[in-house]
Amino acid sequence: MAQLNSYLTFNGNCREAMTFYKACLGGELELQTIADSPLAKDLPQKMKKCILHATLKSDSIVIMGSDMAPENLINGNTVSMMLTFNSEEEIRKAYTDLSVDGNATHPLEVTFFGALFGNLTDKFGHQWMFYYSLKNN
Repeated sequence: MAQLNSYLTFNGNCREAMTFYKACLGGELELQTIADSPLAKDLPQKMKKCILHATLKSDSIVIMGSDMAPENLINGNTVSMMLTFNSEEEIRKAYTDLSVDGNATHPLEVTFFGALFGNLTDKFGHQWMFYYSLKNN
């Protein structure tokens, strides 16, 4: 069965926000900058300090986030549902089913961080992210 987590999108202040959430809620915070990823070579210098992916984890919460914002970041498109799957079969079925009458904005693909990943906007306008780790297989 899939696990559901929140995924917050920021416009350059992901580090500040996630550090604040850690101070308020506790947990372990992991931050990956754009500079520490293969994307660094393709993006402007000013973006390299931005957060590509952040995870705040405790026994009871998982909050993820990124500064990789769409061009028009507005309230309403700053939160996605992040589904984490236990099998490739599960992720492919859920992606196919949720994309019906929606917009498959990023088809499932193998990523540099060792996962099958993709996202879509469903027919109701809600954003979904899909993640299956290939490292455990």
